[in-house]
This record gives sequence, structure tokens and C-alpha cells, in this order.
Amino acid sequence: MSTDQIEGQQPIEVPALRLHPADNVAIARLLLQPGTRLRFADAELAVCEVIPAGHKVALRTIPAGERVIRYGECIGRATRPIEAGEHVHQHNLRCEEISLEYEFPQSELPRPEPPPEAPVFLGYWRSDGRVGTRNYIAVMAASNCAAHAVSLIARSFEDVPLPENVDGVAAFTHGDGCGHAVGPDTELLRRTLAGLLDHPNVSAAVLVGLGCEVNQIADYFPEGTLRTERVIGLTIQSSGGTRATVEAARREVARLIERAAGERRAPAPAWKLVLGLNCGGSDSFSGITANPALGYCADRLARLAGTPVLAETPEVFGAEHLLVRRARSRQVAEKLLAYIESYKRYLAAFGAGFDDNPSPGNKYGGLSNIVEKSLGAVAKGGSSPLMDAVDYAQRIRPGGLVFMNTPGYDPVSLAGLAAGGCTLIAFTSGRGSGIGFPTVPVIKIASNSRTFRLMRENMDINAGRIADGEASVSELGEEIFRFVLEVASGRRTAAERLGHAEFVPWRTGPVM
Repeated sequence: MSTDQIEGQQPIEVPALRLHPADNVAIARLLLQPGTRLRFADAELAVCEVIPAGHKVALRTIPAGERVIRYGECIGRATRPIEAGEHVHQHNLRCEEISLEYEFPQSELPRPEPPPEAPVFLGYWRSDGRVGTRNYIAVMAASNCAAHAVSLIARSFEDVPLPENVDGVAAFTHGDGCGHAVGPDTELLRRTLAGLLDHPNVSAAVLVGLGCEVNQIADYFPEGTLRTERVIGLTIQSSGGTRATVEAARREVARLIERAAGERRAPAPAWKLVLGLNCGGSDSFSGITANPALGYCADRLARLAGTPVLAETPEVFGAEHLLVRRARSRQVAEKLLAYIESYKRYLAAFGAGFDDNPSPGNKYGGLSNIVEKSLGAVAKGGSSPLMDAVDYAQRIRPGGLVFMNTPGYDPVSLAGLAAGGCTLIAFTSGRGSGIGFPTVPVIKIASNSRTFRLMRENMDINAGRIADGEASVSELGEEIFRFVLEVASGRRTAAERLGHAEFVPWRTGPVM
């Protein structure tokens, strides 16, 4: 689905939205009562039962077994005859794994070149050429055994005045790092933590371990040292216990703060931004308002040779053909499909499948199954060519739209995006969310005005104005782009003001 298909929003008096000429369902803009008349170019009907806002109404009789079409794409089949004006949802719609035909690219597109002029933001230039949007000292636990000490270290600086250009002392605590089978699972954790230690938004860091855990801190340092210019390692067992470790770490953090005080924001072109694209608590409006508007912003950034990063593999399933079609090369397309196949095997090992992804809140908000959810979710990636596909927490190569293989579970997905190098994350939500991240600002975009009003202190932008007839997708998308530049330059997001700093690495293996 392209943003062009829903760019021409209709006035609020129109009670339901048809998103594509081929659709045999429309989306209720507001609660529809029985008898409400709906008129479209080729259909006129009366609603025959209550249709909640965001839910689907049949535009014509749909025989049992016939495909139900939304966004011009199949989202499942009718399990029984559905009359025109009826509510279409889980009770009469079956999700099925559709055999998709992939249109692979026949040639290879070049990587985009930065334009001679671009909008700018004020960021922190790093020695490797990357540019941060924040300037933190990170204190990271190598394992759960060090999590309490790390929390104490960070909390001890909460009331300490910091230089204006130091954003804080950020704690990375988690429940992993030991009891792992040595192999892919430990490698995944190490890649995640290493990416967060070596991140443009982090000036310097202290890594704390217990000393005997599987995730040894020595693995993060050159042989024979526990210290580099930017990262210092300590273990509780060799430092004399929890209190001694806290005091030793405090001395190191104080020195790192003094060093970071000399770092200043400076102008940087917008193409230096790496913008994570994520959604959580989605509803039916997400694919109509917030996600397409964020897709417009992603296209705007990609045209400048910036790097928007689409994630959440379970929420691409059923819509992957749209990304394959615009992949930079067949190799990139096949990497994307390989991640999806790998994820299928991962889920099957636990007796699960992709359609287990939609939550009760998603369904209450009008999303019937994973295919419908995915078709709306991929709109966050806009319509730009897909330049690369990378695994969870892998370093992102800048320049154009990238896909990262992550779970749909919000905190785990955000951790992967951040570890890969995203310096901001834009997060759309229909039901509402408070999530943030320790060192990366998270921008919240509400898909509907009701959620924006109910969770005003958690949300930054109201994309519900599109469904309300007050703004177009492109207008809202431009607003998001400008807001991204402001946040990159230091404006605090709602999640930052509230202190949200969730961090959950992806654990894929057994507990030993």
C-alpha cells in the first residue's frame, strides 16, 4: 500500500473509509449504528449492525470462501456468507497463509548519494563519522548478577548536577547474561550489548559483571585489558563486593562525565540520522493514519540518503511481497525472505505461528489477523527502495531504507534497533504506549485522537487528525519529519520527560 492511496482524506462527515478501489470492506471512521447509509462510487448500502470505530463493514455480499480485500490486498477468507453492511471480524473471517508471488528486482539499484544541501540538526559528532542525538554515560550490566549494582550506580547520580551537554547516566539492567548455552544465544546478547556500548548517543560507558557469568566482560575488550578510551570494565568479585564496585564505578563515571562535558552539539546534515520505525498497541487506524504518515517521513529521510529502519519480522508476514518488489537487488530481497523463513522455524519450535502475534488490544481495535496487521505495519517504511536487510542488533549500514529482523515485542525490538545504531526511534500506537529507551529518544505517534487525548502525557504527535479530516498524510508526515529534527537537536520526547527507559534483549535459547 502506498501513501498515495489514502492521501486524499475525506471530510469527517464521511462515516467510513474505503482504502483502495478493489476493497470489499470499508473502515468505520466512528461508531456506526444500524441504518447508517454508506455511499461509494460503486456501492450504496445501509449498515445492518453496530460497527465499532476502526472495524470493517462489508460493502457487498461476500460469499463463504471468498477473499476479503483491504488495502487492495487479501487479508483472509469469509468463513460464511457475509451480507452487505455486516461487521467483518474474527467471527466471520479466517486467516490463512497465502501463497504469495514475489516480483524480484531484475537489476541492482545504486546506493543513494547525499544531496549537496539538506536540512540540518544539532548533534554530537563521533570520531568514526557517526552523529549522536544524545550524550549519555552508560552503565551496563553484563548479566543479571550485576544488575542491582548497575542500578545503584546510575541512581546515585540522579541528584548530581550534570554539565548541560551531558544527558544523564543511563542504566542498562536486564535478566540475561548467565545460564545461556554458549553459542548463537550468547553471541546475540554480546552483539546487542556491544552495539549499545559503541553507540553514537553514548559518550562513554562502564561495563559491570559479577565475574563468573557466561557473558564475560573480557570479551568486550582487547586481550589483556578491561579499559579503552570509551569503555571501562569492572567485576564485583574482583572489586570487593557490591558497595566497593559502586564506589569504584562512581569514580570512573565522574571522570567520564568530565570528559563528556567538552563535547558540544554541532550542525549535521539530516542524512546522518538513523531512524528506527516501530509500532506497538496497533489498531485499525494505525495503517490509515500514523503508519503512512511515518512512511512519508521515512521516504523524506531516504531521499536525503538518511537511514530509516523498518523492524518487527512477525509484522511483515503477509506483506513481505510489497518489500520484495522494491528491494535494491535480488540478494537483498532473498535476505529479507530468509529472515521470515527463519522466524517461522523459530516460532514452530515453540508450537506457535505468526497469527499468534495480534494481541487482544489489536483485535479490539479492529485488526482481525496478522496479515491485516502487517499490511498496515509495513506502511511505516513508506515506498522507498529497500536497500538492505540485517539481522537483530547488527550494525546498520547507512543510506536508504533498511529492514532489521526483530520480534514484534516492543522492548526487544527497540533494543535491536538501538544496538544496530538507530539514534532516534519513531513509535506509532493505536491503543497507547509509554515505552522509551535508556539512551535513544522515542517519539510517540498516536493513530487516533481518542488515544492521543487519553494518553496525552505519553504521546508526542496526533496522527488521528488524518482520520478526523484535519490533515493529509503528507502534511502529518512533514510534521513528523520536522519533529524528528527537533528531537535530534535536543528536544525531549514525552517518554524522556516521564523517565521511560525500558531495555529487554532478545533471548532465543534455553535457560541452562
